[in-house]
Amino acid sequence: MPVNLGPPEANPGQNTNESEYRHLGRFSDWVASALEQNAKYPLCSAGRLTPSRVREILGFGEDRPLLDPSTDGTWTRDGIVGEEVSWSVGYGPRTRAWLLRPAGARRPLPGVLALHDHSHFKFLGKEKIADGPAEPDPLVTDLRRREYGGVAFANELARQGFAVLVHDVFLWGSRGFDLDEMMQTEAAGSGVEWLPPGKAPFTDDVLSSRADYIRAYNQVAIRHEHVVAKYCTLLGTSLAGVVNYEDRQALAYLRSRTDVASSPVGCIGLSGGGCRAALLQALSPDVSVSVVVCMMSTYDSLLDAHVAPHTWMFFPPELARFGDWPDLAACRAPSPLVVQYTRGDPLFPLQGMLAAHDRIGAAYAAAGTPDAYVGQFFEGDHRFDRTMQAEAFTQLARWLPG
Repeated sequence: MPVNLGPPEANPGQNTNESEYRHLGRFSDWVASALEQNAKYPLCSAGRLTPSRVREILGFGEDRPLLDPSTDGTWTRDGIVGEEVSWSVGYGPRTRAWLLRPAGARRPLPGVLALHDHSHFKFLGKEKIADGPAEPDPLVTDLRRREYGGVAFANELARQGFAVLVHDVFLWGSRGFDLDEMMQTEAAGSGVEWLPPGKAPFTDDVLSSRADYIRAYNQVAIRHEHVVAKYCTLLGTSLAGVVNYEDRQALAYLRSRTDVASSPVGCIGLSGGGCRAALLQALSPDVSVSVVVCMMSTYDSLLDAHVAPHTWMFFPPELARFGDWPDLAACRAPSPLVVQYTRGDPLFPLQGMLAAHDRIGAAYAAAGTPDAYVGQFFEGDHRFDRTMQAEAFTQLARWLPG
């Protein structure tokens, strides 16, 4: 489909003031009552968010030194020189990551943090958007075809002359929970003894293939995110805060590399990766440009049909009392921000994307740098295809020195 870099018109047939919400039924009037209760801190109030306020809302805001970074292997493949690297964030297993550079590069390159998506696929993280030393996992082939134009966009970005770091983050890949741990947690929460003590949750007679195992893992992980979100609240933080902390640790690793230019770096991601990019844009002064793909809307427009599909990362507790998601993304204006929207995105209503586009544009205009915000609208559904990638890579090259 042709690219359309200007904002579309909203569908006048869409009603944003529904008196009944399909997911709330006879409790639909709860929405109006809740908004009345929040009159002191109006929902979606403009100009109330600063990076320090966002850090306070998210929790887990302290930056700490990297622990035990190491290089665990190297490879050269398809024009890319790669390194398998790892570090500790101070809890849980080590973070596993890949650093990708174009073969033949002799000087420090501008750095980019490529952020994997959510996609309700937590068994793998970095492998969804990057190719490593081995052939791509067959289980990501369909996801890449649907969402990434069939390519590993992190490798494509490296071929453009960037040093690209791709890492697993909390709940995904090397940073994920074991299936047995999640199943035992689910059993405890339901009050039902799902598994005999000491028994594996799935056996060969239940799961006939690795694909079956991974499908089961991803299904259980969807429910387990709710449990983790409860723990975050109990511990005074949020899933957004924990994920952002780990992304800031990855950013610190990237900045520590002598083969990465000493200037600030960029970040880019689709969907859940776009959520992470917006959070990094808000909280990390070392980010000089952020590309948020298909993860932008005003909160009020999400009511009602667009709440359930989203991750807890998108809903930090208390954020709506001080501002809106586009306010968070724009709170470091004039730091350059690129947002890509798709008109047919089923996860966000068009009027919410348009409203977000206007809010961010107004924030950058107020900062005296309207050109530092680039909002691009494309035809199609939720994805980051090759046309969108080319536009995004152009913007990264525009804003990153070297």
